[in-house]
Amino acid sequence: MIERRVRYPGRRQLDDRRVLCGILFVLYTGIPWRHLPQELGFGSGMTCWRRLRKWDEAGVWPRLHEMLLAELRAAGVPDLPRASVDSSHLGAMKGGAATGPSPVGRGKSGSKHHVIVEAHGIPLAATLTGGNRNDVPQLIPLIRAVPPIRGKRGQPLRRPKHLHADRGYDHESYRDQVRRFEITPHIARRGTEHGSGLGVHRWVAEGALAPLHWFRRLRIRREIRSDVHQALITLGCGVIRWRRLRAPL
Repeated sequence: MIERRVRYPGRRQLDDRRVLCGILFVLYTGIPWRHLPQELGFGSGMTCWRRLRKWDEAGVWPRLHEMLLAELRAAGVPDLPRASVDSSHLGAMKGGAATGPSPVGRGKSGSKHHVIVEAHGIPLAATLTGGNRNDVPQLIPLIRAVPPIRGKRGQPLRRPKHLHADRGYDHESYRDQVRRFEITPHIARRGTEHGSGLGVHRWVAEGALAPLHWFRRLRIRREIRSDVHQALITLGCGVIRWRRLRAPL
């Protein structure tokens, strides 16, 4: 039973840790917010949803993102000189912002997850677009979304030295834009045979999407609001980084 205060009528605000556990429960299981079991002490699904949105508006998730990357760098984990990008389609059951007719879903409403990862597959940034958006225009937003990585003395790391991508990102104007960030692009060219050797570095981006979609709430988009789904993406990436931080080196 939720405690009621005598001096200040109304329910006491639920502890942040319990609410976070409720949000993670939904992220892992993919159940609707309204079906969140209150007997587990997480509060109602609407309470968790509102707190998720409130924390997103307060910038909690980007700060968590930067903190975990700093902890990983202090542990000597991130290998930033080489980064890779990739994307993945997912259905959007209720539509909403950042959705569009998916070319791989018979024209049904869908979205795309775009990720940039370092050499070990640790997500550096992830963005959300409509399912009908091309991959190549997301190169620059992904690069800009990588935060300064602190954790050691000196200047924080800001940009990778090399960027690997598949044929979906093959466009000369975007290669030039990537070079302006002092990054060397390694992008497979359309019309060429496989076996260029770029897959040795690029596969980690494809592998990073698998653990991200291991969270059932991220396999199919059920949020109408794109900011709420983006918050769940950032939280999922944070969990992946936290697992890597706890893994034996």
